[in-house]
Amino acid sequence: MLVKSKIKWVALGGLVLSFVSLLVHLLLAKYSSADLVRHSAITGFTEDLNVNIEGRQGAGYSKLWKNVVSLESLQPYANPRSGYPVPTVQNNGFIYAKIFGGFEKIRSSICDLVTISRLLNATLVIPEIQESTHGKGISSKFKSFSYLYNEDQFIAGLIQDVTIVKSLPPELNELRKLKQFPIFKPKTSASPTFYMKEVLPKLKKAKVVGLVLYDGGCLQPILPSRLAEYQRLRCRVAFHALRFRPEILELGHLMVERLRAFGQPYLAFNPGLVRDTLAYHGCAELFQDVHTELIQYRRAQMIKRGIVKEELNVDSHVRKANGSCPLMPEDSLEKSFVKIFSPLVLGVSFLKPHRYDAVGFDSFSDERGVGLLLWAMGYPPKTRIYLAGSETFGGQRVMIPLRAMYTNLVDRTSLCSNQELTNLIGPEIPFPEDNSLPPPAKSLDQLKEEWQKAGPRPRPLPPPPDRPTYRHEKEGWYGWVAEKDSEPDPSPIDSRSQAHRLLWDALDYIVSVEADAFFPGFNADGSGWPDFSSLVMGHRLYEMASTRTYRPDRKYLAELFNSSRDNPYHPRRNWTLSVREHLNKSLGEEGLEREFRQSKPTSFLSHPIPECSCRILKPTEIASTSNKNKINHHLSYEGENVCPKWMHEGVKTVSYQKNPANESESQEDELDFEEQPELDNGGSTTVTTPLLEQDEEMDPND
Repeated sequence: MLVKSKIKWVALGGLVLSFVSLLVHLLLAKYSSADLVRHSAITGFTEDLNVNIEGRQGAGYSKLWKNVVSLESLQPYANPRSGYPVPTVQNNGFIYAKIFGGFEKIRSSICDLVTISRLLNATLVIPEIQESTHGKGISSKFKSFSYLYNEDQFIAGLIQDVTIVKSLPPELNELRKLKQFPIFKPKTSASPTFYMKEVLPKLKKAKVVGLVLYDGGCLQPILPSRLAEYQRLRCRVAFHALRFRPEILELGHLMVERLRAFGQPYLAFNPGLVRDTLAYHGCAELFQDVHTELIQYRRAQMIKRGIVKEELNVDSHVRKANGSCPLMPEDSLEKSFVKIFSPLVLGVSFLKPHRYDAVGFDSFSDERGVGLLLWAMGYPPKTRIYLAGSETFGGQRVMIPLRAMYTNLVDRTSLCSNQELTNLIGPEIPFPEDNSLPPPAKSLDQLKEEWQKAGPRPRPLPPPPDRPTYRHEKEGWYGWVAEKDSEPDPSPIDSRSQAHRLLWDALDYIVSVEADAFFPGFNADGSGWPDFSSLVMGHRLYEMASTRTYRPDRKYLAELFNSSRDNPYHPRRNWTLSVREHLNKSLGEEGLEREFRQSKPTSFLSHPIPECSCRILKPTEIASTSNKNKINHHLSYEGENVCPKWMHEGVKTVSYQKNPANESESQEDELDFEEQPELDNGGSTTVTTPLLEQDEEMDPND
């Protein structure tokens, strides 16, 4: 009896402890802060630092973040270099402009407007950004321009170039309301001659002209050499005067600090998956289900408007092979290919056999994405990667495999709390409440009366009730793509979300420009529109050309991927070396020359050299060019000026590696773009042949 009594007490105690444990877990789950979950990326960063990064990764890891030695002599120099008079109060009149489009088009258009105002000797009225007008329901604290940029800094920064005012004089403002002044809708290819012959006479007559910009600019990107000062003016606008408002700058720099916690570097990646661009090039087949329909619908609209001159249905895979479609971050490959491929990356096997399925390599595709390219370069799985761009068409689903390969892939929602993002937006007008209520429930007496008045018995069962329609299904493409053939006008929620995207793009722009390395997913696509990646790459090239900015050739990479498609179990032994060699060369002069040919004809800000840069010569070069003021190295440097003496004395190159041990490394440890680095953790040359031969007996059916 005593034993049974003890057993009962033990059982009762176990039940009580289980109940208490369950209660504690429920309380923790209920009262845990969402902000703690949101900052889980920072916690993960901290956990990664429990092991010495330098000792764990070796010399190969440190070389992934070093500056490009061959570009360290390039310095930003956008100051006027010839006779450049200060604008006078008496001029030809005012230019009033409205800008349509997203972040990239707005930034490019503003630079062109300032340049045209200087060309026509006119006063520029701060342009109106249509995406952030009060009609979108944004905070009343801001006007359209000040929602994104600092008005006072913009005016003060260009006081020596153009006269800028915040509004038209009252008498001219009345004419604007009545639309009694000339209005032009120039294209991005408009020449200076067009403005001098067509716009200037009407400006002098009416004292005000209006410009409506849709395509992300109003002046051709490449100007004659005699107008080089206007190109430098574009640089002064984009890289000096056009500053974001203080709240955006503060939060953007805070995000950079969080990414660089404990002194670690990070890489910024912009997928470039934008619906308009994908529709322009016919990349619908790269997606699935409803996203393919959305791209095709937008492409049909472009064909109807004359923007696209091709057929509606095209082969997306052929387009991608030509480099006309983006590098997809969701592409995967056979697990056996990874088993062969992963040991070649700096001699380190980052993938473990039991992690293949978790990473998402359980199916083979003939398209491999950005993750493999970063892996080929030697970036380990714990590399901090920032996902830039407010629009990633296809949603987070396309990022799942890349996020599985690189667990520290984060975006602004991972680095900022809800409160921080809300403070950036400011107080907004609340949306009207949804008054669409379901019909009231019928009483029991009403149901009985309806049953008695019904037809003869036996009666069939009533149909099941309709599925409730939720609010999110009434907004955006959810409510029309499956039921209608035409896209409705943007709802109030859509319009406000477009205004918010400007802020998210501004934050991503700051983080991308400050990144230790930048990798574009889809830039210089040939559509004629400015894109996010190209603007970031141009800013980095101007501000510090030696920072690591990859400029991959999508067509060449597609050929490399296709070369291993037919034999995935035994790819070519130099596949990894070819990828690494190409990406290394894209960091230097070879990549710059390609960007000069592809990006500059579309957007000057994507490649602002040589007009806005100069070169600091080494002592050996100064002697050979003592009687010359120009340098003729490569196409990207043709006609480049030597920097003034004060820049030779004051400039200092800043690199990521700053400890004395790394600074004393030999020249062989520097990145050489003529020969790809092949060093393992021990510093010896990686031999690929034995690694491949280890899998000679692998069963293809595994």
